This record gives sequence, C-alpha cells and structure tokens, in this order.
Amino acid sequence: MLPREPESTAVARHLVRGALDRWCLDELVEGAALVVTELVTNCAQHARGTTIHVVVALHRTGWVRVSVVDRDRKPPVQRMPADDAERGRGLALVDAVATQWGVDPLPWGKRVWADFAPEVRT
Repeated sequence: MLPREPESTAVARHLVRGALDRWCLDELVEGAALVVTELVTNCAQHARGTTIHVVVALHRTGWVRVSVVDRDRKPPVQRMPADDAERGRGLALVDAVATQWGVDPLPWGKRVWADFAPEVRT
C-alpha cells in the first residue's frame, strides 16, 4: 500500500525493478517500470482515496502482471492529445509497451493492469 501522491511513483518503480530482478527477468524491467510510473501517476492525479496498491505478480508460465488498485470506480480514458500537448499520453505508452492491459472494476474502485511477456529464447 502506498500513499496516493506523486512521490509514490519512485517507490512503485523500485518495487517492480526489485521483483523482476529477483525473477531474472531483466528484459522486462524498463517497460514495466515505465508502465507502473504511468499507472501510479494517473492514480495520484485522478483517483480518490488516500492510498493505492501496487502488485507485481509472476505467472507460472513466465509472464508478469503489474497492477495498480485505487478507490475510484471511474475507468481511465485513453486520449489522443494534440501534438503539442504536454500531458495525456500515459495510456498510449502503456498500450505500446505492455503485451496487453486492461481494467477490472471492483465494488469499491478499480484495478488497472498490464501484462508483460518475456522474450522466447530458442
């Protein structure tokens, strides 16, 4: 559980990097760190409540899910900002970097998640 504030992005990145390092999934670190930064930033700016939950889970088949849970039931909206806009590209980055992503509504809020698949080595 983290406070719903911009400074929590650094803690969330550290959590993601540590988990992926422990699981020897170095190739996923940069993308997952970028995504958790965007998701936590969205929570800090738009969600309600005082805390958020960041979860990093390793599936038995090797893919990783990064999720952020907050107490706002309103789903995030992917926007198409103007070329000169300084904000509004976060979910487009998530879409470009993650293997897939989505939103799970919860009775008291939502879970925004992103999956990352490791490279297949032959």
